[in-house]
Amino acid sequence: MLEKLKKSLEESPIIKKEDYNYFVHPVTDGIPLTQPGVLKEIAVAIKNNFSTEVDKIVCVEAMGIHLATALSLETDIPFVVIRKRSYGLPGEFAVHQTTGYSQGELYINGINSGDSVLLIDDVVSTGGTMISILKALKEMNVEIKEVVAVIEKGGGKKIVEKETGISLRSLIKVDILNGQVVARPIL
Repeated sequence: MLEKLKKSLEESPIIKKEDYNYFVHPVTDGIPLTQPGVLKEIAVAIKNNFSTEVDKIVCVEAMGIHLATALSLETDIPFVVIRKRSYGLPGEFAVHQTTGYSQGELYINGINSGDSVLLIDDVVSTGGTMISILKALKEMNVEIKEVVAVIEKGGGKKIVEKETGISLRSLIKVDILNGQVVARPIL
């Protein structure tokens, strides 16, 4: 299972940003080239292994959009994007996020109290974005049925679970060893 995702991750180029080894992959960066088969494999794996009995799929701009789109097409569940800019729509909810490398505001629209959701994002590494969003959704009285990070890197999963009390599941765990991506499917 997840052979296409695993292979594509292991073939990812690695760039050095100061002391940090950063892998470049279509799921996390939208480059070099996103293969439909990888997105389909991800969507099918989530549909078959996670609860998709939800009102809405929720993703975060920008790298969650293609994942939510693929999952929406696979499940016929509508999706909503948490955006990085305000639209000023009635009921808009602002969220301050702090990650290991940035901070800023996110804006939630189209999600209402009592909605049940599956939150999907590309990667969890530090947990900052997920923690902020999950706390906001709880404050909005949203039923969070599933939290999915396609890729797990570092200790972010444990941090998110400790800070929010919500289980976060992932499809594949990656490490960078000796200048190469090592990917281990979790499912």
